[in-house]
Amino acid sequence: MADSGDIRDLLIDAANISVDQLPMLPVIFDRFSTNLAERLRHLAWTPPHLTPNGIVSTRIGEALDPYEMQAIAGIFHVPAWDNRVIVGFDRDFVFTMIELMFGGDGSEPPIEDMRAFSTLELQMTQALFEHVGHALQAAFSQVVQARFRFERIETRMDFAGVGRRNNPAVSARFLLQAINRGGEMFVIVPQAALSPMRQALSKIVQSETSSPDPRWVKQFGEEVQRAAVTVKAVIETSEFTLGDLANLKIGDILRLPATPQSRIKVESADQALFLAYLGQDQGYHTLCIDEAIDPDQEFMNDVLSR
Repeated sequence: MADSGDIRDLLIDAANISVDQLPMLPVIFDRFSTNLAERLRHLAWTPPHLTPNGIVSTRIGEALDPYEMQAIAGIFHVPAWDNRVIVGFDRDFVFTMIELMFGGDGSEPPIEDMRAFSTLELQMTQALFEHVGHALQAAFSQVVQARFRFERIETRMDFAGVGRRNNPAVSARFLLQAINRGGEMFVIVPQAALSPMRQALSKIVQSETSSPDPRWVKQFGEEVQRAAVTVKAVIETSEFTLGDLANLKIGDILRLPATPQSRIKVESADQALFLAYLGQDQGYHTLCIDEAIDPDQEFMNDVLSR
């Protein structure tokens, strides 16, 4: 028999929201990483790259435990949600960003000891958290207008909780790459904060279309119009047997059911384009376009004629 604690956990798990049920959430976190990467570029001499590395449903404690003594966590209060969000940078993320912000090129070996973070590192990390808050606010703005107010920094994950450690949450991870180094950032959002937005987050993501560059469109059109194509005029076709062709002699005439009033089919790459009349101008044969050929109607005519 399961004890009361196990039963409670099973009930909590059953009520959890699966990430698959929130198709807008990956879109939001993808925009968050893009927005934050753009903000970090203004702080570094070479642009860092930030990419999403997975979103999972978990518990707050399970998401924080791997980073104990390995990361700096920032706690954000979101009044509109009446809840808090945790954002964390692991050691590699912190040291890589500080190296970038001070103009380092990665030639010095990365710090590998397990010393405590210095006051300077904590202050610079706090400045990074301010940018994280603005990026989160911009990313979630398409669902809800909410302000992410930075509260405090924690280096002990035991103190970084935003509720009971077994409460369900959504954890998103992001990879940082710069100067041949890397790092990891995580964002933990309690499911209690997402539940009121569940309907909005459950919407099917629509593909986005952006306005094309008019200069590129013009140049592309001009290049297409200058492309060379080969067209041929088919006066008439007729069927012959292989025996008829074998019996042909020089001087034989192949009679086609065409008259001077017959329309000629204009083709390119075996695709019928126009119907035209044969003409003459200054000693050259000419074609006078009569009408465009509808491919669908041409197909139906071909089927019905069989």
